[in-house]
Amino acid sequence: MAPQKAPGAAQQELPRVLTSTHALSIVVGIIIGTGIFLVPHEIMAAVGNSRMVYGVWILAGLLSLFGAMTYAEVAALRPRVGGEYAFLHDAYGPLTAFLYTWTWTTIARPASIATIAAGLMRILGAFPLFTFLDDRTVAGLDWGQILAILIVWLITVLNIVSTRDSALVQTLLTWLKVAMIVVIAWICFAGMRHSAWSHFHSVYHHAQGGFTGFMVALIAALWAFDGWSDVSQLAGEVKQPQRSMPLALIGGVLIVGSLYMLTNAAIQYVLPARAIAISQRPATDAMQRVAGSLGASLVAAGMVVSIGAALVGSSLAGARVPFAAARDHLFPSVLGAIHPRFHTPWASLLLQSTLSTLLLLAIGRYQALFSLTIIAEWLFYSLTAATVFVFRVREPGAARPYRVTGYPVVPALFLLAAAVLLAFSFLNQPRASFAGMLFVLCGVPLHFLLQRRTAALKSDGNSAEDS
Repeated sequence: MAPQKAPGAAQQELPRVLTSTHALSIVVGIIIGTGIFLVPHEIMAAVGNSRMVYGVWILAGLLSLFGAMTYAEVAALRPRVGGEYAFLHDAYGPLTAFLYTWTWTTIARPASIATIAAGLMRILGAFPLFTFLDDRTVAGLDWGQILAILIVWLITVLNIVSTRDSALVQTLLTWLKVAMIVVIAWICFAGMRHSAWSHFHSVYHHAQGGFTGFMVALIAALWAFDGWSDVSQLAGEVKQPQRSMPLALIGGVLIVGSLYMLTNAAIQYVLPARAIAISQRPATDAMQRVAGSLGASLVAAGMVVSIGAALVGSSLAGARVPFAAARDHLFPSVLGAIHPRFHTPWASLLLQSTLSTLLLLAIGRYQALFSLTIIAEWLFYSLTAATVFVFRVREPGAARPYRVTGYPVVPALFLLAAAVLLAFSFLNQPRASFAGMLFVLCGVPLHFLLQRRTAALKSDGNSAEDS
């Protein structure tokens, strides 16, 4: 099936320069950030025993897989630049697509990039060479903020100059990251003197427990899996997308899930439940016990490589959403510009980095940045997944290169899980949740204002031609 053009899109399009290997690497590279190194503490502190820990990881992996399978059908049916934006536009119309783009462009993606960059500074600060990162400068900033901003812009320049080279860097960092995770797990399992299978039966008696504890743990695990959908935004630049997109989405989640289970088992083999629950860095503590300071340094290096891969992929994919919206005349047309030499969405990339820089300057703290991204992401995950039902009803005879296995149960389970997570978030953090929803809804009057302005400009142009 040939890729469909967005309504009103110009003739010039972004070239298809990404292979299935690039797409798979982007999925794996974006998902695996620091989560697997830090989240085991959150999960154990919430549920308290190994059986529930693995139950949480398995459920989070299955829900992510169900979401990836659902996205894979829609992405293969509509392999367009912008991914989720394009699906929402075709299924629900321009208003929903605009609200997604508004939220994604102004807060969700810039905050995510700023969070990743700030997290990288936290990890680098553990190395003696980078202890200066917490020092204040004359302007009141610290060197960590300055270096984070420089890295964001360095990656932006790379993404502007060449999509293919950015994907190559992403691929190399991703598979280096995978190799380091396997090595870390192997060292933990090889450290027999410091390990015991009995740790898998140990219990942390002060865990939060109950349904609330399970949901807290599940949200933490789903955060560790977050990012699998980002490759859909590059669907319009992937070769043979009908084959490559399902392979990248489904294969990427399966690879990540296997690595997460392996790493969690390695940590538990070295540390009992209580040690994991009270440790802020369980992977580092496990390697410290097995291999001393050299082992801890290996974990820190693995986290640096992991964050680097996630940062390249997030920046690369994120700018495609405002680009696609601009091509549909829902956002300012300048954001739909393609660089005449490099054939990349340079204006959208510049806007994305500018907003990320402002967040790093204004906030700078890792946790505060992270809290900006959660509610809106899962709201639009559920709306996007639901498009599979819309297109099945609206276009029953369309050629579907990939059909989600277990339809309609698999997409319905993903939507149910998203609804439970959103409801729990509103109950557990009502102020932040309502603030996030209010921000999304602020896009409604803005959409109609921009549409009125666009219609007026078209009317003036037609009048000038007639005269």
